[in-house]
This record gives sequence, structure tokens and C-alpha cells, in this order.
Amino acid sequence: MPVPVRQKLKAIRDDLGSQARVARALGVSPSRVSRWLRTEDPDPENQRKVEGLEFVLAYLLSFLHPEAAIAWLHGHNGFLNNFRPIDFLARGRITEVIGAARAFRAGSFH
Repeated sequence: MPVPVRQKLKAIRDDLGSQARVARALGVSPSRVSRWLRTEDPDPENQRKVEGLEFVLAYLLSFLHPEAAIAWLHGHNGFLNNFRPIDFLARGRITEVIGAARAFRAGSFH
């Protein structure tokens, strides 16, 4: 059974330590995250971001501090043709982001 997006947001908030960090990682305002946690559902694009972020973040936090994980998600990445991982996540390209994260963890730079 799929986990509701609100529960995923709560898990991301717990991992990152604050709603402000969640907002930064998703590229939205903290008030938007607050609304999503209470009553609203994210639009489809932001829902994809939440779902992708949850999956990728679990991997990144296995070896990075939360601030470093957020910076990695928003930095331009050679393995992703200099696009940002967060933008790939918004398009549902989770496999490519995980590949880039694995390469980063292994110390490979492109």
C-alpha cells in the first residue's frame, strides 16, 4: 500500500531536522511545506519531488550530513549533464540521480 505524501513529508522533515530544510531541498517556501503537512496536497510536480527526495535522501543520509545532502541535491552534477539532481527528481528520473549519488559516494567525479 502506498504511503501518503503527508507521511513522506513528515519522514523527510524528521531526517532533515526542520521544515525549513525540507522547503530548501524541494525549492519551495516553508509555508507551502507547512500547508502540505496540515491540509493541502502538493501538485503533481511537487509530489514527484517529495517521493523522489524521500527515496534519494535515504541513500544520501547514509553517508552525508543533512546540509551536505541538500547542497548535493541543488548542485550542478557532471553525471547529470550539469543539471541539478533535484530537477531530475522532479521529472521522475530517480534512477539517474541514484547513479550520480553512488558515483559521488565512490569518489568518482565526472
